[in-house]
Amino acid sequence: MQSDTLIQSLIEQTREIITKVEQLKELDTPTLMWRENPTSWNILECLEHLNLYGDFYLLEMERKIRHSNTKSETEFNPGFLGNYFANSVLPKGKLNKMKTFKDKNPLNSVLDCGVIDRFLEQQTQLLELLELSKNISLNKVKIGISITKLIKLKLGDTFRFYVNHMLRHMNQIDNILRAQIKL
Repeated sequence: MQSDTLIQSLIEQTREIITKVEQLKELDTPTLMWRENPTSWNILECLEHLNLYGDFYLLEMERKIRHSNTKSETEFNPGFLGNYFANSVLPKGKLNKMKTFKDKNPLNSVLDCGVIDRFLEQQTQLLELLELSKNISLNKVKIGISITKLIKLKLGDTFRFYVNHMLRHMNQIDNILRAQIKL
């Protein structure tokens, strides 16, 4: 796939996510904290989960992007593992359950609407990193994953995984809102 097409697509998806999350700021706290059952996440917990991933990945990507002396290439070629991870978190028809690592599970955390602001700040940072990445190699710059630094993904795959993961949880938030309406 073309590198510039990939980056532009990720920028557009991120902007759509920002628009959607800005609309969540208009909801009242009980709506944001409603959960379908004791083991399901509420809207704020979904966003906090994404914030926890953002704390790791945005820092890693920024560090690697700012210190890269690579040149951009016309083509981005997804890696086998990176492509698998990026596709595995995409939302499907019925959201498939995935096990969350304990340090990324915000269930029953004490949260407030500041979670939304923090998420939006991270999205602004992501947009900046996507812009900066137009000038470096999405193939040669490697990012360690959150569960082990021994596995590294291409920057392009890391961006794809990160944005797809957000799309997955935006879908989950939509499902939470629909479930509330049915009550």
